[in-house]
Parts: sequence; structure tokens; C-alpha cells
Amino acid sequence: MIYEQIDRNKRKTYFIFFFFFLLLAALGSFIGAYFFDNIYSGIVIALVIAIVYTLITYFQSTSIVMQMNGAKKLESAKDAPDLWHIVEDLSMVADIPLPDIYIIDDPSPNAFATGRDPQHAAVAVTSGLYQMMNREELEGVLAHEISHVKNYDIRVSTISVALSSAIILICSIIGNAYRWWIPMDRDDRDNNNSGAIRVVLWLVGLVFAILGPLIASLVQMAISRNREYLADVSGAELTRNPQGLINALEKLKESTKPMRRVDDASASLYIDDPTKKKHFSGLFDTHPPLDDRIAALKKTFE
Repeated sequence: MIYEQIDRNKRKTYFIFFFFFLLLAALGSFIGAYFFDNIYSGIVIALVIAIVYTLITYFQSTSIVMQMNGAKKLESAKDAPDLWHIVEDLSMVADIPLPDIYIIDDPSPNAFATGRDPQHAAVAVTSGLYQMMNREELEGVLAHEISHVKNYDIRVSTISVALSSAIILICSIIGNAYRWWIPMDRDDRDNNNSGAIRVVLWLVGLVFAILGPLIASLVQMAISRNREYLADVSGAELTRNPQGLINALEKLKESTKPMRRVDDASASLYIDDPTKKKHFSGLFDTHPPLDDRIAALKKTFE
């Protein structure tokens, strides 16, 4: 059953990335049509910006994400013995290299994994999670994060964060361009039909500038929500003790204190929503409800 779900989510992920590039192409076509009178030029510009931005983020993902979240790297097991040895043991069981281990000085309990592959991965926990969880619960949380590494979820998450950021950047460029490039003032030689077309394009660009970041965030959330369920089950299989993760999720559910420093671009990487915000009908939540995740674990291992 779990492997069928993994296959379905892989297909969904391919579709989501295809949608990302369709959105980039749409943004690019607007840029080309409005600013250069050539749709294809705009598409090329948008794709080049996205690819360059994504590659930079992809190869520097660990350092970028850890810096944005104020994480400090552990240099040896002496810094946090329990944490170090649990990650070490789980990595051996998962048959992956030992990830870099980071701690975030924050009382709110949370954790995440990042990187581009198991050979270039890192896990981070907050000081609040390290202090709140007993060893069994901490093992459950870290097994969840190690599963993200083993299943290459970190690669998908890293690319989705980069693409979302690229789309937001392009939309910001479009939005700022309106401050100095107004269609009705451009090229007095334009005839009435051309002016009308430019007004329409201006309105389309305005819609993109407003909705583009929202759409990018929704797509990123869809990726995150699907993969949290899989990492829960994979993590429980890794420890052969689902109750540890279930108890940890119960404690996370009881905690309502948001993290003091939250980077919006990487918020979806955490095991639980670091902002602790709940939106109408859950549409804009970055994570699936903890109650649903707990119920899914109990149903899988009952």
C-alpha cells in the first residue's frame, strides 16, 4: 500500500513541476509580449532566471537554508550526545552517510532536513524539540527526517523552494516595473489598437504579479503535504516503533508557540508548521493536520 502511494506521489510531483514551468512560461510570455514585443524572448529570460536561481540554490541549499533559519552546526558528538548518536544509528539503518547535524536555538519544538541528496544532506532540530522529547520520541522525529533524506524528498523540496522563490522574484520584477513603465505613456506612435492591447497585457501582468507568488506557494505546499505522510510511515518503519513518532506528533500538536524566526521560503521543510497558523479550511496550511497524520500512522500499523 505504501509503495503504491509513493508511486502516486511521484507522478503528482512530476505534474507539479510541469505546472511550475507552465507558470514560468506564462510569466515569460507576458514579459516578452509587453516589454519586448516578442513572446519567446520573455519565456527564455524567465526560464534562464529560474534555472540559474534554482542551480545556485540547489548546490548551496544546505548553507543557504541553515543560515536563513539561524541554525548552528554540531562539530562533534560532545555538543549533543543523544542527538548525534540517534542520527548516527538511524543513518546506519537507512544505509546513508551521516548527515550534518544542526541545532536552532528556539523554544518551539520542530525539525527539518535539507540538501540535494543523501551525500549532501543535513538535519536540524530546535532546542525546544531536543529538550521536550524523550529518546523514543526524538528517535521518531529524526527517523522522519532521515526518511526525507533516504527517499530523496530533500531534493524535490529544495528544487520546489528554489522554483517558488524564482517565480516570486520574477513577479516582484513585474510589479516593480509598473512604477516606471505605464502602458498608456509608452511610445506615442502606438495606434489605438496597440494601446488597447498593451492595457490588456498590463492587466494580465498585474494579475500575475499578485497571484503568481500565491500559486507558487500553493504548489510548494502540495508537495510538502503529500510527502509528510510518506515520511511518517517510512520513519516508523525505520525505527520499527511507530508509537515513538505518534507520541512525538501528539506533543507537537499540544505546542502552540510559533518559532521566533521563520523563513517563509523554507517553512514547508519543517515536520510541523513553524508559524502555527491555521487557515480557513486548511487550504493554505503548509502541513497536513497532525491529527490526520497520527490517524494515518495508527491505521497503517494497527
